[in-house]
Amino acid sequence: MNKHLKKSMPTLIQHISEKHGFEVKEPLILECGKSLRDLRIQFNTYGRLNNEKSNVVWVFHALTANSNPLEWWPGLIGEDDLINPNDYFIICANMLGSCYGSTEPENFEFPLITVRDMVNAHKLLKEHLGLNKISIGIGGSMGGQQLLEWATQEPELFETIIPLATNAKHSPWGIAFNETQRIAIKHASNPDEGLEVARAIAMLSYRNQETYEATQKDVDDRINDFSASSYQRYQGQKLSNRFSPFSYYYLSKAMDSHNVGINKNGLVNALNRIKSRAIVIGIESDILFPIHEQKFIFDHIPDSIFYPLQSLYGHDGFLIETEQISSILKKELQ
Repeated sequence: MNKHLKKSMPTLIQHISEKHGFEVKEPLILECGKSLRDLRIQFNTYGRLNNEKSNVVWVFHALTANSNPLEWWPGLIGEDDLINPNDYFIICANMLGSCYGSTEPENFEFPLITVRDMVNAHKLLKEHLGLNKISIGIGGSMGGQQLLEWATQEPELFETIIPLATNAKHSPWGIAFNETQRIAIKHASNPDEGLEVARAIAMLSYRNQETYEATQKDVDDRINDFSASSYQRYQGQKLSNRFSPFSYYYLSKAMDSHNVGINKNGLVNALNRIKSRAIVIGIESDILFPIHEQKFIFDHIPDSIFYPLQSLYGHDGFLIETEQISSILKKELQ
């Protein structure tokens, strides 16, 4: 598990690139009715906040990422990229329950957390930073779920939202994939080995048949030691070396909880509330968050536009196809 919380934080952030730790003294009341005390939020900032506080970009990370989008979204966020520190003050908070500095589970006795709980933690950070308006909110997959939940709770907070490869309510198909992975973690001889299996299962949903055909096909006549087999083992071991199985377990349950319609008279009414301009992006080959889910979001946010992406890489296209995404956003954010 990763333990790199930095607990000091300046009152007004003006450094070019910083990692910060924010601690909340009051307990956070969770949607399940339990509470978390001594809440920690790890977050990164990049760039400078202007005097009007009008250049804020809030980036929401997905399931196993961290609060530094320069590491996992190069080509879209960075010094020479479309979302850059010369123009924007970029914030990314490690989601509640993750193992990169924020409050995390250390066993299977952690309380149930939801996407709404994550958003409530983001709100505490926003208040701490003295922000009343966010220029751009952007996130893919589970990051997009957090963005949509927050945008439906505070319909005028974001000027523009950019949800990618995400949904308004997690599907039975997605829940089934997550439950299968949790079974692997919970019933393995040790959780780290279970996480290896869980990640291998997840890769089948992040990519698709065409991806494996193009990238893992063996050209010889071997009868064992297939490239696809070693790839699955490699991906499982790679994640197990850097991520907590307990975080993975509880974050996947949080993903399953996602439903922006709760306490808002259903999905359609919730999306109709959003006053932000929405640039909705989906991936044609995504089998985990199929493109009809992004079309549903587009159909019900009043001021929205929809772009489908072509990608060999399925759901992971939202991280890989940065050239296409940058081209869309360069046009739309002018």
